Amino acid sequence: MRSFMYKAVASSVLFFASSVAFASGEGSGALALAEISAGIAIAVGAAGAATAQGRAASAALEGIARNPSAKGDVFVPMILSLVFMEFQALLAFAVAWKLVS
Repeated sequence: MRSFMYKAVASSVLFFASSVAFASGEGSGALALAEISAGIAIAVGAAGAATAQGRAASAALEGIARNPSAKGDVFVPMILSLVFMEFQALLAFAVAWKLVS
């Protein structure tokens, strides 16, 4: 399954990169590649943050469900970790913005 995902990602990147490489227009190819890279950066950052937030919340809620008295000990670190994960998504957006502009 993992090799299939690698092949799918590589082929989709090559598909988009080839259309940019052979495009004829006024814009430079480097700017178009930067725009594609920005889109991929936003997608990977958002997907990573969303997956990590779901897993962190799931683990925290399972821990609270098993031991309700540990709510205070689990809740604050969970919120702090969710903040860091959201910062990762915002940082991916900022890097993508910097690539395009």
